[in-house]
Amino acid sequence: MQPEQPSARTVGRGAKVRAAVHAAALAELVDKGYAALSVENVALRAGVHKTTVYRRWKDRESLLTDALGEHLAMDIPVPDTGAVETDLRALARSIVQTLTGPTGQAVLAAMFTGAAHLPEIAEARRHVFDDRLTRAEPVVTRAVRRGELPEGTDPAELLKTLAAPIYLRLLIAADPVDETTADRAAHITLAAARAGALRAPAS
Repeated sequence: MQPEQPSARTVGRGAKVRAAVHAAALAELVDKGYAALSVENVALRAGVHKTTVYRRWKDRESLLTDALGEHLAMDIPVPDTGAVETDLRALARSIVQTLTGPTGQAVLAAMFTGAAHLPEIAEARRHVFDDRLTRAEPVVTRAVRRGELPEGTDPAELLKTLAAPIYLRLLIAADPVDETTADRAAHITLAAARAGALRAPAS
């Protein structure tokens, strides 16, 4: 027997259509992977005609780039717990939780393997990570104002240091990643920052 195809349904226009198509693209990515992703199946799952999709996105690559950018820009909230230690731990745990879920795993596979060779995906990856660093900067600037971190601590370097061991385990070592991984990354990052190792370079 052939597997049942998702039935088409009617959705509204504008923002609702964009949200439905984005959700469908990510669902298709999770279910079938990048290689089998098609505009036709995304449209069917979203409940729109494929011409509706093509009016907004010229091909599956531009659609996927847009969907990934939207997903990754919104998926990790920036904490404000009142202390840098708990902020960093919460941020690291959010990264782990997002990247180890089904959608996160599919997104990683698309961005770093299946579609990694596409210039559009590479640019989207840079844009998303730059945006994430910018949005998380208040965690560091607040900590500096409270006297928890040295003056001159570079927010981008600190946040990259926080995320690096998580991505290393997921993408290179293929090691298990959990809250312990997140907590260790936060602990090491905080120690390095307090030691002055993550200050911005002198201009």
